[in-house]
Amino acid sequence: MRALPVHLRGVITYFDPDFGTGLAAIFIHDATGSVFISQTSKLAAPLFAGALVDLRGVTKPGGFGPIVDNPQFRILGRAPFPPNPPRVSLALLKTGAYDAQWVEVEGSVHRITEYPHFVVLNLELPDGPIPVLVIRNPGAKYSNLVDAQVKIHANAAPTMNTDGQMIGIHLQEPNFSTLQVVEPAPSDPFARPPIPIEGLLQREHFTTPMHRVHLRGNVTLQWPGSMLCIRDATRGICAQTTQATPVAAGDLVDVAGFVVTADNAPVITDAVFRIAGNNSPVTPRPAIAGKILEGGFASELIQIDGQLIGYDLASSDAILQISSGDTVFPAILPKSLAGAKGGAWKVGSRLRITGICSVRIVDVQSNVRAGVAVTKSFRVLMRSPADVTILERPSWWTPSHALIVLGLAFTATLCVLGWVVILKRRIEQQAELLRESEGLFRHMALHDALTGLATRLLLHDRLNVALDGAKRRRTGLAVLMVDLDRFKKINDTYGHQAGDEVLRVTATRLLGVVRKVDTVARLGGDEFVVLLPDLADPQAAERIAATIVESLAVPIPFEGREIPVSTSVGVCAAAADKFDGDAFLRNADAALYRAKERGRNCLQVFAVEQDASLRENEFDGNATEDAAPKA
Repeated sequence: MRALPVHLRGVITYFDPDFGTGLAAIFIHDATGSVFISQTSKLAAPLFAGALVDLRGVTKPGGFGPIVDNPQFRILGRAPFPPNPPRVSLALLKTGAYDAQWVEVEGSVHRITEYPHFVVLNLELPDGPIPVLVIRNPGAKYSNLVDAQVKIHANAAPTMNTDGQMIGIHLQEPNFSTLQVVEPAPSDPFARPPIPIEGLLQREHFTTPMHRVHLRGNVTLQWPGSMLCIRDATRGICAQTTQATPVAAGDLVDVAGFVVTADNAPVITDAVFRIAGNNSPVTPRPAIAGKILEGGFASELIQIDGQLIGYDLASSDAILQISSGDTVFPAILPKSLAGAKGGAWKVGSRLRITGICSVRIVDVQSNVRAGVAVTKSFRVLMRSPADVTILERPSWWTPSHALIVLGLAFTATLCVLGWVVILKRRIEQQAELLRESEGLFRHMALHDALTGLATRLLLHDRLNVALDGAKRRRTGLAVLMVDLDRFKKINDTYGHQAGDEVLRVTATRLLGVVRKVDTVARLGGDEFVVLLPDLADPQAAERIAATIVESLAVPIPFEGREIPVSTSVGVCAAAADKFDGDAFLRNADAALYRAKERGRNCLQVFAVEQDASLRENEFDGNATEDAAPKA
């Protein structure tokens, strides 16, 4: 698109003086429509939403649609916001036809997230959820809007990825003067009579996510600030909640929240709860894997026996891999509740697991049997280490011990020709089992269970190989130390499931940035290492690190929300004879520490020629000027 001069006169329908880059975000509307105004320098005139302005600028391609660049404003006075904008649906907004336009939507408010500068309303429309960004009014109260039916006038704006593709939509509202409460939220979310859990999404009690439902039941699990599960006389259900009020297993509680479907069961989101009565613990249901896959156990408190085949205690959750029959399932306990009991869980032990059954199904659209979705897998959510009972410790009869016994038996029965054939066959079978088990445990030892990345053990092996090869070929190599910024805050704000999703997406993005010959490893928690062997140009390591910072600054979608993320990177690039493997890792870690001191969301290079001193890199991971405001 050519830079053509334009002259416009209209009202400013959205004005944010700083949407993340130190520059303003502005929408202007006249009788023909709306357009986004790009700011490349600070404003000379003090603008505000509702200002009638005369504008001169040039056309420019924006992130999705055309915009106006290099604006010169002249304020003419005040004007009302445009009346009677077109009513649109989420599906219509996703077509892109209403990009930047002043529109009207109506829905119910599910959640309000307050930030110092703005507020995000999670609005449920009849055809799905959409976030609405509103400039914060100092002193205003927003919590009473949850569960209110509202009508909002705002500008539609695309959510973009780094490739300039529209991957979502959000609304930008100038202030609450363009919000009309159609139906106020109930003053007491528990005022309506509770409905039976079994009746959710059934004809008699069918409800959409537009309004809260009231349930009552006994507590079966609490992950404080993340999840609360209850059971009434009919069945169980789990609620997502940020409320951390402590409750005991068996406490009778009231729960109010919005019902949605996750996999093949209803789930309550954005819930609040209160204690309603005396304690009456729920007895867990005995279960076996085959029956669970047939259905009827979703969100129920169960007990299931199985053999421990592996575990991961290094991630944000303690995850046990359990084999039961022909099924392998994970048993999960938040790290904050796990304590130090994990050392008693030995691979090979037979365990009894108590917890909430969380089922997952095959894609509903393509796998429906007689109108019923087919369960694919399940996991068990535990409440404390006491939910793991050791039934039997690993037997002395390990594969190696079995080979000794078989060898003795083979020697004793050499005189019996018929037994030789049988014993030979048995030995071959045991050897095959040994090879399969060895391959399985080797893979588990060398690869992270959550992300599939290399572990510390595999990283050190490849680092030594890379050093030897670089010395022979007289090339260099680089080690990048990558650390997510404020990862604990993500877990605390969005929950541990969101934290795991952030780690998985981070691993995928790292693999997408580096070369095939490079190694990406997870050391534990939110710390990653990238090994770049055979580098002829040390600057290549900086370019890759800058790409990592930029790639990992893109918000991560999770259950209809956008999780803001950023990362800090420490770089150590040098000839192979400069450092040993441990020194490369220490120097990269020192550079990472300096990047954190500089304010995060940046990279820092360890300068070899200046011994332990670091030179600052100019790159930072701030959003581009056309990006939408960070929530």
